[in-house]
Amino acid sequence: MRNKFEEQLEKLHVEMIQMGALCEDAISAAAEALIHSDAALAAAAEEAEREIDQKEREVENLCLKLLLQQQPVARDLREISAALKMISDLERIGDQAADIAEMTSYVHLPQGRSSHIADMARAVINMVTDSVDSFVKRDLQLARQVCAADDRVDELFIQVRRELVELIAADASYGEQGLDLLMVAKYLERIGDHATNVAEWVEYSITGVHPSNN
Repeated sequence: MRNKFEEQLEKLHVEMIQMGALCEDAISAAAEALIHSDAALAAAAEEAEREIDQKEREVENLCLKLLLQQQPVARDLREISAALKMISDLERIGDQAADIAEMTSYVHLPQGRSSHIADMARAVINMVTDSVDSFVKRDLQLARQVCAADDRVDELFIQVRRELVELIAADASYGEQGLDLLMVAKYLERIGDHATNVAEWVEYSITGVHPSNN
């Protein structure tokens, strides 16, 4: 019975890795679509979001099967419960990447102003990767590094916001585009928050204490 449980738990890990990879693909495609005004990449991001939704259902079904059929002990129960929480955040990451992709057709970055948006995208992709890796590897230090990395994303968001305010002040005609770009930055900032949530659930699965209760 335990061997069967371990097999299914390993399958859960594989499914979580695949869901995380889809999130990475969605964020990367959406950011590149925005920077390069690439409709094909925007479509790829939206397709990845649909696959993330499907993967969420598959992982949820597997978790419920583990809970109902295998009667997991305390540590295993925490791991499965954490996975159920994590997939909700990963699904929201997919939604926000798709939201960015949808804006590609009418949002255009001004010349030389793409660097911090690109930096935010790279930072949150790394956070998503590390948060899922920390779950699979049961790596508490890596999970906590993800939470710390969110500070850098917040700093980049503030920097983007400041630059957009300066841009609009210099050229009021850029107001609408500036607000749209601020929304893109906000989506990326929220993705960082969701990756942090994932990492916090990893910490709970390992220690039995959620960071919010410390």
